[in-house]
Amino acid sequence: MSARKFQFYIVPTPIGNIKDITLRAIEVLKEVDFIACEDTRTTQKLLNHYDIRTKCISYHKYNERERVSFFLNELREGKTIALVSDAGTPMICDPGGVIIEELLKNGFSVTSLPGACAVTTFLSSIPRQSEEFTFIGFIPRSEKQIIDVVKRHADFNMVFYDSPERILNTLNIIKSVRSNAKVALARELSKLFEEVVFDDISEVLKHFGGEIKGEIVCMIYAAENSEDMDWEFKISALKSKGFKDKEVATILSTLYSVNKNEIYKKSIDM
Repeated sequence: MSARKFQFYIVPTPIGNIKDITLRAIEVLKEVDFIACEDTRTTQKLLNHYDIRTKCISYHKYNERERVSFFLNELREGKTIALVSDAGTPMICDPGGVIIEELLKNGFSVTSLPGACAVTTFLSSIPRQSEEFTFIGFIPRSEKQIIDVVKRHADFNMVFYDSPERILNTLNIIKSVRSNAKVALARELSKLFEEVVFDDISEVLKHFGGEIKGEIVCMIYAAENSEDMDWEFKISALKSKGFKDKEVATILSTLYSVNKNEIYKKSIDM
């Protein structure tokens, strides 16, 4: 049986070390008719390193929809296309969702190659007692949004991306909600100055002082009192909509069959 031929390839590229690319990825990038990429300048450096001469076409979050018809027309003519991001696996916090949906709707064959991804690289280098985790992509910027997302995902290890300019502020906000949180943080994965830190949140902040550089992946470990935090999140959400303490207690006790008086007490204490 001959190997199946695909028309559209999702190809991971190195997250730091340029050698972290598979032989199959190099082969595909050489054989397709076009490479769709976020930044042609960034991708071209990789292509030059491996003597890949395939034509690049820009494809990013600002031109996703206008590129769809072009890609569909090229594929109908029998062309093949590879999608790459600037680094890592496309569609993991990178563009691609729009074109993939349209390709599948129109019956085109799509395949994704295994390869570099900051999330899986990070998770394989830190201690975890559970396989369960929540990946939220880039964490929100505002203090209220950060607090809400931390409370909402308190039951699980929460993995997120953040920029070096914001991460220390983000951790300080998280500390205000979970002062004893365990944190794992990695920067510059696969690069020369790679560093992975695992400690209490206060110690992680102390370790980096007032400055941190490089691409960031971080995990906040599940809270030991996650059940209490979950109730706090639900209560806060209802109170933010204008519900009074008694109304909050009635709503939550009805929905979740919990003690109304206990919820009422939690609500008035907040």
